[in-house]
Amino acid sequence: MNNTFFQKIKEGINDLFYIWLQEFRNTFRDQGVLIFFIIVPLAYPLLYGFIYTNEVVREVPVVVVDLSNSSLSREYLRKVDATPDVEIVASCSNLEEAKQLMKDRQAYGVIYIPAEFSKDIARGTQTHINLYCDMSGLLYYKAILLSNTAVSLDMNRDIKIERAGNTTDRQDEITGYPIEYEDVALFNPTNGFAAFLIPAVLILLLQQTLLLGIGLSAGTARENNRFKDLVPINKHYNGTLRIVFGKGLCYYMIYSVISTYVLCIVPHLFKLNQIGLPKDLILFLLPYLAACIFFAMTVSIAIRNRETCMLIFVFTSVPLLFISGISWPGAAIPDFWKYFSYLFPSTFGINGFVRINNMGATLSEISFEYKALWLQAGVYFISTCLVYRWQIIMSRRHAIARYNELKKRKV
Repeated sequence: MNNTFFQKIKEGINDLFYIWLQEFRNTFRDQGVLIFFIIVPLAYPLLYGFIYTNEVVREVPVVVVDLSNSSLSREYLRKVDATPDVEIVASCSNLEEAKQLMKDRQAYGVIYIPAEFSKDIARGTQTHINLYCDMSGLLYYKAILLSNTAVSLDMNRDIKIERAGNTTDRQDEITGYPIEYEDVALFNPTNGFAAFLIPAVLILLLQQTLLLGIGLSAGTARENNRFKDLVPINKHYNGTLRIVFGKGLCYYMIYSVISTYVLCIVPHLFKLNQIGLPKDLILFLLPYLAACIFFAMTVSIAIRNRETCMLIFVFTSVPLLFISGISWPGAAIPDFWKYFSYLFPSTFGINGFVRINNMGATLSEISFEYKALWLQAGVYFISTCLVYRWQIIMSRRHAIARYNELKKRKV
């Protein structure tokens, strides 16, 4: 009995490594799978890095409608033009002319100074400057708004000091800034778009390429199978765990290397924030990769041919980035979509990775995301075993039916 037990274990291990080797061969023989597993993870991070390498938008072109045409209005515009974020490219006589320049994409904003600007300041009453921004690009809006806000605060300080009639520099300092403040950009000192977005994109890229690659592999397996089964009729594919572990081990080994490149080397090349501890990042990636792999293997049951995975998975990238709570505030996401996002490893992966890599969090500080990923890995492992068990049963039924059909023909 013991010999039989150990013989079965040995047979299972041999089959596991046979399936692992076959999956490796299929991966590197299939150009489509190779593109999703190797080429896309290698190329896409570099593409995103080069696109957003400047981090911030500088010298945003704006036009001016200065109806005041006073020394104060000209001083204001001179200071705005001197900021690194804004460049005044034209001066218009009215708003309609300025709107036309914006429609022609020669400018992305309008600074409108009313005729009473200088007179209101001289009378000691509050005046206004109006900004009109092209909201199709939020970075343009941010640059124009921050530049004008900074200049208006600076001129407000000078006007208050001038009218206060102080006799010492200290009095001027207190008049200008009764409350001294310091603006500190936490975890993103450059206020850059790349430092904000790329870490989330990189972690999502791992999940999406696994979905596409495993889905493409599943579609190929069905197309090559006479009965459109996911599991081939083969003596080595005769157990659920050996199939799941054999395939999963292959994907895990490949993506252990890919993850090192995507999450460590690429941010280093583009000098993005990397302040997390390596051991925390490694321990975090263990359940994330496992959850992504078993999630992809589970949903691959729906793939009937090679093209299906492209139709199902590609369009999900942008919605998943939004509902993760990174590119759109999590507090503003409706409860339904918030809980729906918990089905995907990328939700917890993005939030956990950003907090470790960009904010220096430890595993104890992201325990919710870390435990959720282990839970997902366990749930999707069970679901993967169930769908492959069902596929083994279907494969056996088709094999028996085929055998009976051939037997009848011989008779």
